Amino acid sequence: MATLIKHVRIVNAHGSQEGDLLVRDGVFAKVGGSIAPCEGDDVIDGSGLCALPGLVDIHVHLRDPGQTRKEDILTGCEAAKAGGVTSLFCMPNTMPAVDTPDIVAYIKEKAATTGVKVYPITAITHGITGDGCCDYAALQAAGAAALSDDGRPVENDEMLLNALCEGQRLGLPVTCHCEDLKQAAGGKVHEAVAETLGVKGISSSSEYGDIDRTVRLAERVGAPVHICHVSTKESIDIIRQAKARGVKVTCETAPHYFVYTCEKVLSRDADYRMNPPLREEADRLAVIQGLLDGTIDAIATDHAPHTPEEKANFTAAPNGVVGMETSLAATFTFLRGKLSLEDIVKVMSYNPANIMGIEGGIIETGRTADFVLFDPEQTWTVNPERLHGKSRNAVFKGETLTGQVKATYCSGKLVFHV
Repeated sequence: MATLIKHVRIVNAHGSQEGDLLVRDGVFAKVGGSIAPCEGDDVIDGSGLCALPGLVDIHVHLRDPGQTRKEDILTGCEAAKAGGVTSLFCMPNTMPAVDTPDIVAYIKEKAATTGVKVYPITAITHGITGDGCCDYAALQAAGAAALSDDGRPVENDEMLLNALCEGQRLGLPVTCHCEDLKQAAGGKVHEAVAETLGVKGISSSSEYGDIDRTVRLAERVGAPVHICHVSTKESIDIIRQAKARGVKVTCETAPHYFVYTCEKVLSRDADYRMNPPLREEADRLAVIQGLLDGTIDAIATDHAPHTPEEKANFTAAPNGVVGMETSLAATFTFLRGKLSLEDIVKVMSYNPANIMGIEGGIIETGRTADFVLFDPEQTWTVNPERLHGKSRNAVFKGETLTGQVKATYCSGKLVFHV
């Protein structure tokens, strides 16, 4: 049986069209124009809806193995589907860290029936400790899709250079959490509001200084590198200049960095604490400009679940917010008039798929049918209690957003609908 969606707006990164969309045997059989149904087809009226390529979230923490009180692979994938995410890359800072073929295989096996394509990112160094490099070839053979020590930088230049060179040789993207740990040690919030809150601050230079180091190392060996969660104007300038020099650097930001500033944490609500922290208005505007001019290639979520008990104490709480269920609507809402829906598809689906070297990001005849039906007029209010994951630390809680995922299809199969 095929699925035929009539009268839908089909949106790709490089243009859109009104027409019909036919899905058969897990692929897009016909795209656009008027398509007559066959007997037995599931015919859906797509009037007023947009068909978008499934989102590709390249920065997700599933907390599995080891911290499944916060999230696990199954619940994380439920959150993904509700947000229109059909492919996600899960970070390796679990307990234990994803640094052996057995753990990679565990993730792949547990995710196999979720209806989401889960790509394990494995550690660059053993246990994400900086203590020696992992066996990248063995990890890749088990199903690893990329390399990162996310949660920490790779402080040793030689180890990072080795990862960049080996990643390039094997075709494994290297994604880097850039932070000067000495500068940031003990920091809770951006430096501009730290004194008011009576806590230690995290300087902008702790981020952009290490980005500069990382970019220059990649430039030295001519290897590609992807920079995680950029949040400062200086970081964006460094990456912009590196791209102009021909460095193979890409980067991502997250919705909270172009929506909020550090003033949000003056409420002492730990649900607005993450690392890197919310910055100043000049940084927020620079993030938006980076998206507009293409310096920032992707929007990811850095989905980082924590329990309500852990988030209850502002100063003691761990960093991180959840965002897979709200990322598309938040981006559409807060960047409306700046980014078109085509632009949003580019930075949330097309570019991320290309950066990570996977299929996805485009609705085209013959391609795997990962897509979302999105209502651009529907408004809804983010209620953490109605989220599909385990945790409730939603950075956009209480916000009324425009644009809602109505259905998510992965490999042509309906995996979520409202």
